[in-house]
Amino acid sequence: MEIRLLTMADIDRYIQIRLQALKESPASFATSFEEEKYNALQKYEIRFQSPYSLTFGAFSGGNLVGVVTLIREERIKMRHRANIVAMYVTPERRGSGVGKALIGTAIEQAKQLQGVEQVYLSVVTANQQARKLYISLGFQPYSLEKHALKLDSTYFDEEHMVLFLE
Repeated sequence: MEIRLLTMADIDRYIQIRLQALKESPASFATSFEEEKYNALQKYEIRFQSPYSLTFGAFSGGNLVGVVTLIREERIKMRHRANIVAMYVTPERRGSGVGKALIGTAIEQAKQLQGVEQVYLSVVTANQQARKLYISLGFQPYSLEKHALKLDSTYFDEEHMVLFLE
């Protein structure tokens, strides 16, 4: 498995896996497939070129099997913070260490960003596998948001977590 920073040359593969994630795990993301399917190219062209955003991909046999994005806060008073978003591993690769490697890469990159002291993420509480992974890597829960997401008539709670870098 290879993990590397994605570039504009990877954007089509990224969009494909992102849309797969939104379709396959709709309760895990605030964005919906319907919202993203028509504007994904424009959205990710901007994100991939932003100096505040880094998206990493895990490749196995030439296939993109997992992704994660690290976004540094832009505002002066919040530049000590970064956020992990859009974490996804294909179902057939879950439990194989891909997620751990991706989050580990994002954490290491956050440590390299001048002034970043804290990394935040959110996880749907029903996703116990992801929650356990984040805790094993040092993330600490700091709040529970009841009914954070609503899909059709079902609500999903989110746990907000932070990792203090040292």
